[in-house]
Amino acid sequence: MKKIICKVEYDTENAELVAKYTSGEFGEAAGFEESLYMTANGKYFLYVNGGEESPYTAENITRMSADKANKWREERGV
Repeated sequence: MKKIICKVEYDTENAELVAKYTSGEFGEAAGFEESLYMTANGKYFLYVNGGEESPYTAENITRMSADKANKWREERGV
C-alpha cells in the first residue's frame, strides 16, 4: 500500500518491515494486523488492516515518530 502524508510518500513495497503484530486468526472478523515500517530516510509508519469487527476495518497507513514506534514495539512485545 502507498499513501502520501504531508508530502511524504509511505510505501510498504519500498520500506523495511521492522515488526509485525497480529491479533486473531486469518479471516476472523475481529482479527487484525499492525506492521511497523521504516523508510530509507528513517521515517516510521504503521500499516494496519483487519476484519469487519476489528479496530481496523480498512487498510490504512499512519506516520509515527521514532519515540512512538519504540513505544508501540514495547507495548506489543515485538
